[in-house]
Amino acid sequence: MTTVGEQLVRDLEEQGVDTVFGIPGVHTIELYRGLAGARIRHVTPRHEQGAGFMADGYARVSGRPGVAFVITGPGLTNALTPMGQARADSIPMLVVSGVNARPTLGLGHGHLHELPDQSALAAGVALTSTQVAAPEDLSPAIADAFATLANARPGPMHIEVPLDVMPLPAATPVPAAPRRPPEASDAEIAAAARILSEASSPVILVGGGAKFAGAPLRALAERLDAPVVQTSNARGLMHGHPLIVPASPSLDAVRALLGAADAVLAVGTEFGPTDYDMYARGGFPRLRNLVRIDIDAAGLGRHPADLGIHAAAEPGLARLVEALGAGGQGARGAPLAAATREAALAEIGPAMAARVAVLEAIRDTLPGAIIVGDSTQAIYAGNLCYDHDRPAGWFNAATGFGALGYAIPAAIGAALAAPSAPVVCLAGDGGAQFTLPELMTAVDEKLPIRFLIWNNRAYQEIADAMQAAGIEVIGCDPTPPDFAAVAASCAMPYLHCAGTPEDVAGALRKLPPADGPVLIEIDAR
Repeated sequence: MTTVGEQLVRDLEEQGVDTVFGIPGVHTIELYRGLAGARIRHVTPRHEQGAGFMADGYARVSGRPGVAFVITGPGLTNALTPMGQARADSIPMLVVSGVNARPTLGLGHGHLHELPDQSALAAGVALTSTQVAAPEDLSPAIADAFATLANARPGPMHIEVPLDVMPLPAATPVPAAPRRPPEASDAEIAAAARILSEASSPVILVGGGAKFAGAPLRALAERLDAPVVQTSNARGLMHGHPLIVPASPSLDAVRALLGAADAVLAVGTEFGPTDYDMYARGGFPRLRNLVRIDIDAAGLGRHPADLGIHAAAEPGLARLVEALGAGGQGARGAPLAAATREAALAEIGPAMAARVAVLEAIRDTLPGAIIVGDSTQAIYAGNLCYDHDRPAGWFNAATGFGALGYAIPAAIGAALAAPSAPVVCLAGDGGAQFTLPELMTAVDEKLPIRFLIWNNRAYQEIADAMQAAGIEVIGCDPTPPDFAAVAASCAMPYLHCAGTPEDVAGALRKLPPADGPVLIEIDAR
């Protein structure tokens, strides 16, 4: 007999899942009956928050949903923070949890891990929360989750299986009705092509929704001779290309470029404030002849455009390239992009520019690396102005939901998704302490991650903000641990270096990982 718990794992295998992140508990052991013989790698974090962030990092690099198994009650509530980050950044994630037996739900009798309404709690963060109330509900729920994540704006989804359902005989899986991503109409593509071809100074805006659409994006930019402005989640596209502007639309230099454009194509970006108004000062220019391509119909409505096209980025861009046809390479776009890059770097000031130089040293020392960051000074600088060399290779939690503790577990997920790529985790000493135990997960899995701790012995960004507001700085100086001792306790090689580009690059060359992670502490005071 195949149980519901075993069938769930089989359904995940059918969907191409190869890794799940979870901590087993008495409320999920029936799921592990199925995992024992599955072709799915199970990774054990030290906390369910770590499981969620690992699933997030895995999804950002692979483009496939990250999957986490968590127990009823505290397991799910611990995972809500990473689900919030995934919701804010449109990251495909499936969280599977247990829930108490059906006859006990909502009665408040005090059962282990009981919540008044667990599904409703999850539904406040997830795109959907579905309860498998009977064996025949399981396979349709799994199929619908993966179809939704593949064909609509992604985010976290939650499926809960009651304890008394998990051991029941599984129902025969029912084939799911096929779903397709939204497609632009011929009329919409023709209208967009007309607006863009008639423009003399077009600009392209790209967000995280376009990070896997590099080829048609480049072809379109070159056809239009249009500078390409990237939000932080789009960095790595068209690395080093003369037309790219890897700088935040929050900067005046970038806003000037956008304000002067007579047509703007925005692809896979929701115009969120943490990308477009990082300092909450207003003043974003009105965009003329704005054309948007986005997989999220609701998002198109939240920031209206002259022409909104409900479509995925890659096929939408490819059809636009086809509609525009051949064209000569212009001579205006590249100098304009270069001037904007130069002005943006000058605008962020010498201190931020010095941190960008550190990032460039990491990138140039480890070409093609995936850099996963937390909310720390160097990451803030990079989000403002930094050109990475790998699509989907620069991401962090300093935008959107802004969850501290993200970098260490997300880097683990990234390393599992791309085992042949160098992975660098860049976390501040404050943020690292949120999820420091996950270092041992990297040790257990033998993942060659470079963990860089940017140690300024403070929540320095918050301290600076308090000072700027005329508030006495309180609570911003938590004592960091002895990171050399932390590394030793995890049996990890350790090195300390100064925070100059040369010293950081030298440390990376001196301490390359072998069959596991290494820890490099950067003195950032």
